[in-house]
Amino acid sequence: MKHVLFVLVALFCLLMAGCAPREVRYVVGVSQCSDDEWREQMNKEIRREALFYPGVKIDIRTAKDNNAQQIADIESLIGEGVDLLIVSPNEADAITPVIEKAYNKGIPVVLVDRKIRSDKYTAYVGADNYEIGRQVGSYIAERLQGKGNLVEVAGLKASTSALERHRGLMDALRETPDIKLIASADAAWLRVPAEKAFGDILSKFPDIDMVFAHNDRMAAGAYDAAVKQHREHDMLFVGIDALAGEGYGVEQVANRQLDATFIYPTGGDKVMEVAMNILQGRDYTRETVLSTALVNKANARIMQMQTAHIGQLDNKIEVLDKQLDTYLMRYSSQRMLLYACIVILVLVAMLLFFVVRAFWTKNRLNAELSDQKKRLEEQRDQLISLSKQLEEATHAKLAFFTNVSHDFRTPLTLIAAPVNQLAESNKLGENERFLLNIIQKNVTVLLRLINQILDFRKFENGKLSMTLSRFDISENIKDWTDAFRTLSYRKHIHFTVLVEPSEEGYVMIADAEKMERITYNLLSNAFKFTPENGTIEIKLSQFTKEGERWLRYQVSDTGIGMPAEHVKHIFESFYQIDVHHAGSGIGLALVKAFVEMHGGTIAVDSGEGRGTVFTLEMPVQQNGVPEENVEKNIVLTNLKEGAVLSADQETIQTAPEVVERDDKETVLIIDDNQDVRDYVKSLLHDKYTVIEASNGQEGLQQAMKYVPDAVICDVMMPVMDGMECCRRLKSEVQTSHIPVMMLTAYTMDEQKVKGYECGADSYILKPFSARLLQVRLRNLIDNRLRLQSFFADKTSLRKEPIADLDKGFVEKLRALIDEQLSNSELSVEDLGDKIGMSRVQLYRKSKALTGYSPNELLRIARLKKAASLLASTEKTIAEITYEVGFSSPSYFTKCYKDYFGESPTDFLKRKG
Repeated sequence: MKHVLFVLVALFCLLMAGCAPREVRYVVGVSQCSDDEWREQMNKEIRREALFYPGVKIDIRTAKDNNAQQIADIESLIGEGVDLLIVSPNEADAITPVIEKAYNKGIPVVLVDRKIRSDKYTAYVGADNYEIGRQVGSYIAERLQGKGNLVEVAGLKASTSALERHRGLMDALRETPDIKLIASADAAWLRVPAEKAFGDILSKFPDIDMVFAHNDRMAAGAYDAAVKQHREHDMLFVGIDALAGEGYGVEQVANRQLDATFIYPTGGDKVMEVAMNILQGRDYTRETVLSTALVNKANARIMQMQTAHIGQLDNKIEVLDKQLDTYLMRYSSQRMLLYACIVILVLVAMLLFFVVRAFWTKNRLNAELSDQKKRLEEQRDQLISLSKQLEEATHAKLAFFTNVSHDFRTPLTLIAAPVNQLAESNKLGENERFLLNIIQKNVTVLLRLINQILDFRKFENGKLSMTLSRFDISENIKDWTDAFRTLSYRKHIHFTVLVEPSEEGYVMIADAEKMERITYNLLSNAFKFTPENGTIEIKLSQFTKEGERWLRYQVSDTGIGMPAEHVKHIFESFYQIDVHHAGSGIGLALVKAFVEMHGGTIAVDSGEGRGTVFTLEMPVQQNGVPEENVEKNIVLTNLKEGAVLSADQETIQTAPEVVERDDKETVLIIDDNQDVRDYVKSLLHDKYTVIEASNGQEGLQQAMKYVPDAVICDVMMPVMDGMECCRRLKSEVQTSHIPVMMLTAYTMDEQKVKGYECGADSYILKPFSARLLQVRLRNLIDNRLRLQSFFADKTSLRKEPIADLDKGFVEKLRALIDEQLSNSELSVEDLGDKIGMSRVQLYRKSKALTGYSPNELLRIARLKKAASLLASTEKTIAEITYEVGFSSPSYFTKCYKDYFGESPTDFLKRKG
């Protein structure tokens, strides 16, 4: 019986032992001054770190910003006999006595975040508030560029953290006296008081450049106050804490509510580590200063991703700990049942097995999570490096595609030009002409894509420039949109162009070619994503901004629209919504680049199922082109060429055949591609004697031997390239007069400049049309002869022969100039009105027939009249100046010397 009783007692003891909770070795009391999100994060970190120390109990009290409550909490923890105190003081002066009391009783005290007015504490863990205030001050000085008005929204002014942050700020700003701290308010670390306090400041100070709040909550409150008064865009907001999570500092920076925030680390895990080192008698650092860092728009998104990942790992740790507790509780129940049933030895064995396994599992998981945390920190450092490598790789790929695109131009020449010739044939059947139209259309699309890649490359390299001209966009828009009319009929889309009435008209100074490209890209997108029976509209209007006229250009459609998450990315390079929205990904990026080059902005409003509206706004007149010189930029016209050519189009205005010849002129073709030589020869052999060369050196020899009337030369060739060949041709007396036309696949302006510096008379970009080549060649030869005729006799306005069809125009223009010679107010518009042409039409007609603009013709006529008066009368230079229509003697003297090679005074001396 005694043995049975002993067994029962033993079983009872074992059962009680099995039901007993885990042994508590240390009790750590935590007194927090507040219950804000920053301290909630610290509390989570303390509890999580405590999981790594078995037998530790955490008791957290929150004073909610009340000194009396915090003193009572600490007194209660002292009375309960805690082994260690962790305290974040509300206000230093009020809390110092009770902390000294605990310290004197032998209880270790670890201060967190804030200090007291005494050195009676065991350790301190937290950021250097003075240093973070100084860093904020340095950032403000840099952001405001040393000048501006600053408002400070402080925490409790009696707390050491608020005092030190303010002191650090002021010390940093001493180096920039032009930054004025115009107001400061105590908001007690809270959002609502900060909103009220800053609202009062806003009503008193109309000029505020930046607001510095001691934490992100107060920064958000100040921002709310600015929003209510519609002044949020007038100033920048800077906070401290940089907590991750919805509505916290990092998200506020990412959403552009805050300009920046500074990481103020919670350090709960470090606090617990220091506390356990103290309790377990290990070495520890008395003053542990946590590092801080700037968070701005450049790294806010990365911070969000990293903290989200770390948060997931933290949640996993908590889940695992709960699972382990569940396992232990389940084990206790099982042990109690087994003790109550039978087999104590099996129960003990099982108990040992579960305990050991749980212990090993927990240690292994903790080790793995610790390793993952370290790897995440390493990955964070690698992200910047990886992003740079990605950028370099992107540029390398773009350079590769640019070079490949250049190589496409030569075969495109050999496709496009023969196709165009075939299309002009009258012998084609309906099916053959249909197939040729398909080829023509796709060659045009391919060329446009190549040009977009090349333009994008130039934009990336900062070499994309503008060619400004004066044009009426309301008229041009009709031509630009004609190509889409057929598509609109085929898809049954209602396509309209609406121009709001304007007294000033829609004449603007801009890059017409880039405006056309903008129109094409936006309309291509609209037609691509608008279903049948939809609507697409272009709308032009004007408005005034800062005293200047601006153009508003809208392209709207009723297509499928875009989700909000994609809208903010559509202007990024190579961005595509999904595989169903195919494209190169650079069209809209180029549109944005073109608009910004004009000093304008582009915005998009879109939503799924409600269509898309692109809105462009830009100045009507671009800076950098004087008003009186705009006419020279209308087209790229040169005395060496009689054809007026748009930069990237094949719009041809041919000058008439001005010289009649009985024999054929000789043309030298220099190109390393046999197909190109054969093709160009096939175009020219009926009207010209054609000779060939396969490289620059051979071409130079042929030119010296035959002295041709013109040279057509490729740029890229072996042995001697086209640039060197052209330079050599222009430097030799025998060949210097020969006009040289360069063929190139490269659209870079730098190469054209080099070519013209070498003496090239004209450039044609591959692929080119047969008609373009023939007309430009004819004009080069004719203009050379016309210039010879013109400069052979300067005494007359023009001697070269001209087609009968245009004699009436030239005679009328000359008669008008002679009639109005003394009228200094005579303008090109006046001449155009009398002849019945617009300014642009008159300019192009005059330039094509005579080689001179109307202004130049008028100036030459006045100079020749003045020369006649100087030679035949005794009038003074001033009298002759005004008689022939010049506005000032100094300008007359300059023009006279430029034309005749000597000043009027020199002529009178020579005469006299």
